[in-house]
Amino acid sequence: MATTISDRALRPPAHPTIFDSQSYVQGPPTQRFRDNLRNDTKYITSWTSAGWTNDVITYGNLIYLALITDRIPIIPKFLSTHIDPSAPPFIFGDVIDVPRLSRAIGIHLLQWHEVKDPKSQLFDDLGCWSVWETVQQHKQIPEPRQSPSLNLLKLDISWTRTPPWVELTSPSKQDNHASFWSLASLGFPEARESSLRLSPTNHPSTHHYLSLPPDDHVLCFDFLYYVSAHHTWEWELDYSPAWRFVGRHMRWTARMEGIADMHVRRAMGVLGDEPTPPYVSIHIRHGDFSEQCEGVPIDQCFASLPVIARRVSEVQDELRTRKGIDATHVLMTSDETDPEWWDGVRALGWTWVDYEAEKTEENLWEMALGRYPVFIDAIIQSHGAGFVGTRGSTMSTLASRRVESWHDGATRLMRWGTPSADDH
Repeated sequence: MATTISDRALRPPAHPTIFDSQSYVQGPPTQRFRDNLRNDTKYITSWTSAGWTNDVITYGNLIYLALITDRIPIIPKFLSTHIDPSAPPFIFGDVIDVPRLSRAIGIHLLQWHEVKDPKSQLFDDLGCWSVWETVQQHKQIPEPRQSPSLNLLKLDISWTRTPPWVELTSPSKQDNHASFWSLASLGFPEARESSLRLSPTNHPSTHHYLSLPPDDHVLCFDFLYYVSAHHTWEWELDYSPAWRFVGRHMRWTARMEGIADMHVRRAMGVLGDEPTPPYVSIHIRHGDFSEQCEGVPIDQCFASLPVIARRVSEVQDELRTRKGIDATHVLMTSDETDPEWWDGVRALGWTWVDYEAEKTEENLWEMALGRYPVFIDAIIQSHGAGFVGTRGSTMSTLASRRVESWHDGATRLMRWGTPSADDH
């Protein structure tokens, strides 16, 4: 029996593949995307409309769906909304090492700018499934999830509501999650045809006012962040198939790694050709999390610096005992803006990347994506020998997964919400 991509989704590929995305398009990007698609290949795509880390998870879910549906994923750019609204979108492959990812998971990946000319002003008609409309049934008037990417790509979408059975849990539970395999089944003839016979809700496209059925050549969904195999918020769990078969292979490009390492070395005062010493990275998210404190004073809601220091000590002790690593350097990343809090970080002997100061150093700051702290912080977090993060933050979740998977590191996620939340 021939081995399919679905079979390979159950285990690592036996041999590295040769990366050549051009094997799956007709040639250079075209004015209309369909002119560049091959008739012997099926594709899958989706778009984002959340924070950057959530968008990374969304694209991981998209690529996992590509694995289990035997399709080639077409990945849009990262939106700049939560990074720098004044900046254009960021090419996925400028941040994530696409050839390495492709070799690791055993399939090729395309990016939208390789398929359709980014300068094209021609709107393409496309029928897609709306997952968001289905999982938002508790709302009075659920609607498809829109994304700025659709206008950037000049796509005129006609949305069809997915069947209610795509929901991961009972419709009575308002958790917004859909099931991977339920969505995957819509990429195959039987489930697709039976679903369309139910006369699902269809929304005409906004430019050409066309009512189109979901496309089969390019299977597309409006929003894939809330998708799991068995349990909600599955990227937090060690068995997560999207993490195990895709997410852990989404490594940074060498260029981004180099920029981040320069920032780390400057922050820690590493000179010349000395190797970058092992360190414990920390991610403390405050900011909008204060909205979840529910009347608890902020200084009692979030973990205090002594509580954070206790977790750092635990990680350092584990690294020393289990791996013989003495990670005395500690590097903080946080959205906290209180200068007194940062004075407390300094008093603990910890350091951080001072992005405001780095702006004056053109040789570092003007290196394109190196200007955007969210990228650099994520890389810094991921390369700690150990990591301490904020429970409930997807940025901390991914950092923890990366440190564990890439470095066999020690990690802790702190609870918060009350003064004694992280007692243990």
